[in-house]
Amino acid sequence: MKARTRAAALLLTPFFLLFTAVLAVPIGYAVWLSLFTEKQSGLGFGGSETVFTGLGNYATALGDRAFREGFGVLLGYCLLYVPLMMGGALGLALLLDTALARARRFFQLALFLPHAVPGIIAALIWVYLYTPQLSPVVRAMEAGGIGFDFFSPEGALPSVVNIALWEWLGYNLIIFYAALQAIDRSVLEAATVDGAGAWRVAFAVKIPLLRGSLAMVGLFTVIGSLQLFTEPLILSRGTGSAVTSTWTPNMYAYSAAFDRNDYGLAAAASILLALTAALLSFAVTRLTGARKERTA
Repeated sequence: MKARTRAAALLLTPFFLLFTAVLAVPIGYAVWLSLFTEKQSGLGFGGSETVFTGLGNYATALGDRAFREGFGVLLGYCLLYVPLMMGGALGLALLLDTALARARRFFQLALFLPHAVPGIIAALIWVYLYTPQLSPVVRAMEAGGIGFDFFSPEGALPSVVNIALWEWLGYNLIIFYAALQAIDRSVLEAATVDGAGAWRVAFAVKIPLLRGSLAMVGLFTVIGSLQLFTEPLILSRGTGSAVTSTWTPNMYAYSAAFDRNDYGLAAAASILLALTAALLSFAVTRLTGARKERTA
């Protein structure tokens, strides 16, 4: 028994060391940093001093309208992005599961390739495609009588959602397709023998068996949505877009740290966002767990 305990401790030690170094220590430092602020002494000529402010930075962040509006942007983003992502990835996976064997490989690779493009490069590509003076897409839309400003207040959110879909749709498609391939073929054959058509098999057999994968992808998609940063940051730089430097909570924290040099406020904003993500993750996990218990 002691030998097993020692072996388990030896095997778990690298994990706990890595966990402490890359997660626990940075989070602890961020919490500590959020309790302090920099104040100028005198008339601003005497330098700055670090002052303990307790929860003052948290109150400042929550009291800032820009920070609160950032969560409103995230809410709108999630309402638009999550259904499109889940529905699009699941629909394409179902199509691939019924496609010809020769076509599957090509479409898997073609749909997954955008995910291999770094987020910054993807955002730059789409900024080019959104710019009226440069984009062949915009010129084609205008030639067809379709006028849409991707950088306007109404077009900024759909523009960001489109970039994220282009990047992540193929990744989630592969997850759903792998789950579909793991379904026992005898179950599908039995449904077909019973007279179920392709649509009935998809909605009554396949999708219910993907409940675990749907819950996992949904959870990761929501968490990823809360971390929205790269795409709107690129759109906010020199494009004339309605996306501001505080458009999302992550951008607010970035602006507080590197534009205003207020690292305490940036840390507090980051902690508040992390707590929001943790609460949503807990809620989604409990919701999916309760559904599994009811269907068991």
